[in-house]
Amino acid sequence: MSNSFSNADTGSKPADPYKTKNLDQTSLKEKVEDLVTFIEACKFGMMTTHESSGLLVSRCMVLAAKEGGGVDLLFHTNTESGKTDDLHNDPKINIAFLDSTGQWASVSGEASILTDRDTVRKYYAPTLKAWVGDLGDGKHDGGPEDPRIGVIKVTAQTATYAINSKNILGRAIEVAKGTLTGESAQVNKLRELSTDELKQSWYKEPAMKICMAMSKETVIAIRIKRPHIVLISLCTWL
Repeated sequence: MSNSFSNADTGSKPADPYKTKNLDQTSLKEKVEDLVTFIEACKFGMMTTHESSGLLVSRCMVLAAKEGGGVDLLFHTNTESGKTDDLHNDPKINIAFLDSTGQWASVSGEASILTDRDTVRKYYAPTLKAWVGDLGDGKHDGGPEDPRIGVIKVTAQTATYAINSKNILGRAIEVAKGTLTGESAQVNKLRELSTDELKQSWYKEPAMKICMAMSKETVIAIRIKRPHIVLISLCTWL
């Protein structure tokens, strides 16, 4: 039995011309940087989990921090909430971001619930007290030592996102042209990050963060001056 669905036979022509026309093949560096920039700009995302009935449940979450080169996402949580029950039973998760221009991102992976106080203190924000409250018992006070406060870490396994390739006027022209001619509109940079790409650890290391900030000219200059530096082999992907 096929795992795919199809309701049409378009022969040699692409059945999804929008994806074909907008899919943007660029460097891993650019894909990661643009995804991270977009997520930072959105800040709010919809977290989707499986509840015990098997149905999907989504709720709005504010991004607390990022790790792993910016692709692993961290969120504050009340450990006694429904989402922690969901993730305890099934750690598979999706975080979706959307802005007012229609740009979007979808990050899928696995979640872990972190409750160690070092992590909680590191990412604690005083405003959390407004959400979990102070129960007045000297322990559950909404502070960094409150055992109800934890962190959900989403380790990204795949990501897909679309950012605008044209300004609002350019997009409007493309849509109008497509409406008249039947030609699919080219309005986005549609990008995908595979599991293999996100598994690569080299762009998450401190040395690679230095590389990502370098220009090609800088890398070439260092290679000529100190060709034996391991950092250069990491930077050659630029």
